[in-house]
Amino acid sequence: MTIPTLLLSPYRRLLTRLSRVPSPQLLHSSLPTLHPRDALPNSFGHHCSKRVLLSDGFRRTLCIRATLKDHTEGLSDKEQRFVDRLYMGLVQGQRACLAEAITLVESTHTRKKELAQVLLQRVLAHQRERELQNHGKPFTFRVGLSGPPGAGKSTFIECFGKMLTERGHRLSVLAVDPSSCTSGGSLLGDKTRMTELSRDMNAYIRPSPTSGTLGGVTRTTNEAIVLCEGGGYDIILIETVGVGQSEFAVADMVDMFVLLLPPAGGDELQGIKRGIIEMADLVVITKSDGDLVVPARRIQAEYVSALKLLRRRSEVWRPKVGLHSFLCSAVIRISARSGEGITEMWDIMREFQHRMLASGELAAKRQTQHKVWMWNLIQENVLEHFKTHPSIREQIPLMEREVLSGALSPGRAADLLLKAFKSRH
Repeated sequence: MTIPTLLLSPYRRLLTRLSRVPSPQLLHSSLPTLHPRDALPNSFGHHCSKRVLLSDGFRRTLCIRATLKDHTEGLSDKEQRFVDRLYMGLVQGQRACLAEAITLVESTHTRKKELAQVLLQRVLAHQRERELQNHGKPFTFRVGLSGPPGAGKSTFIECFGKMLTERGHRLSVLAVDPSSCTSGGSLLGDKTRMTELSRDMNAYIRPSPTSGTLGGVTRTTNEAIVLCEGGGYDIILIETVGVGQSEFAVADMVDMFVLLLPPAGGDELQGIKRGIIEMADLVVITKSDGDLVVPARRIQAEYVSALKLLRRRSEVWRPKVGLHSFLCSAVIRISARSGEGITEMWDIMREFQHRMLASGELAAKRQTQHKVWMWNLIQENVLEHFKTHPSIREQIPLMEREVLSGALSPGRAADLLLKAFKSRH
């Protein structure tokens, strides 16, 4: 049975949409039916996924192979050369190609988004091959830094990053800046605060706007992390915007989530509130110098007692109490101005990485994060498809006027739009 014959079935719309997608390769359903365990992996580790549609007693099998060849089939010669140039420059460590690649994935242009996915597929395949040679263990360490405004995140990164580059590491900093709710613009000024680190050739700093994305990160933070790793940077720092108690989307993108808090951050009640504190693998009290040493010690003790009431996120991560005065359980004090506590903090982070790697939790965590990444993209694209659908786009202004005038409740208007959307699918 051929594809045109299948289009006569009740699944005509589904198959028509699948046939329009440029990446998968649709195989004729007349091919022999394979059990999932008999599916052969291709050269990039993807298996042939099978979909069986039952209708009127007929079995129809649709096999989709997501291979790199399929992703590049719809590219013109110019586009292919463009992707090849970015990929080769990226894996060779060229900073200009990395910057251009991140700009490509941040673009909202439809065709550029498709080119970005082709590039990401190649980079991910390259990383997968490297990890297989390393017995499946990642080469990189992803660290998310979050905290309220004024906690000293940029100052800390300047001091911490210089220490890492002096030890031979290549550091990439993805600094996220909030976008204006009125003009939509963003200052992107974090790089100006890191004057010494920005001149370091072993460090790459990329400021990006949130563009309305919640959770303290950008829409394409995951993609930027993958590209930085493909560019040869072994430590990735993601500095989020100044966030509150419930904005911790970066925790689903990194290996270790570090929360930076200023000394005057409230009492221990703030520490037992569910949310961002519960997601942190390490809590850091910043600005522990001068007159703020006593408040920093007090807030450290309060958070140590508060964290005892929270459930641990990992079974293998049990930070020990150190002898140094700046180290105490999972809450430490540092001073980016004097450099005190910075080295001890890096030792704790390395211990965390080694334990998570040895137990296999780090690899499992990244696999789970890929699933979360996929569903985030699905939600974003489904919402965009809903807003731009021809029949819905015409009704949205009408429904908004009805809600503003009080004739319809927001819930009723949403139900009507969703019903109209479902009736046309």
